[in-house]
Amino acid sequence: MRKFWALAATVALGLPGFGSKGVTPKEESSIPKSTASAPKSTPRDAAATTTTTAKKPTSRITRPNRQYTPTPERYKQIEEALCRRGYLSSDQVNGQWNDRSAAALKKFQADQNLVASGKIDSLSLIALGLGPKHQTTSLESPVPSQPGNP
Repeated sequence: MRKFWALAATVALGLPGFGSKGVTPKEESSIPKSTASAPKSTPRDAAATTTTTAKKPTSRITRPNRQYTPTPERYKQIEEALCRRGYLSSDQVNGQWNDRSAAALKKFQADQNLVASGKIDSLSLIALGLGPKHQTTSLESPVPSQPGNP
């Protein structure tokens, strides 16, 4: 096997007398690279190639890569939260996201040290108090009330 690789290396290097065209190193630069490529390797033995097992493709559950547009009700909730904090007047709360709404959100984001993009994002919703509703858990387990004890 070593002889095969030594022979393949010498052929790839283009040394004269070992199956090459007798190209000297000076002439090698004039040969186009597409014709001076190394020979393709062959499998060691046919039995080794047939015994390999192919991996089965794993199935993955994929979710859509995009966020859906909020409903007019959600826009109204965001505008009301901006209105309560003084960034939007009450007559501008209508459930339609427009330039005034985006400007108010941008000002709010800047005041909260968030990225002031004017776009609705999760950090802005959490700062407005409109983020996900999770029950908080305490480190201590709750003591169940016993009958007869108030």
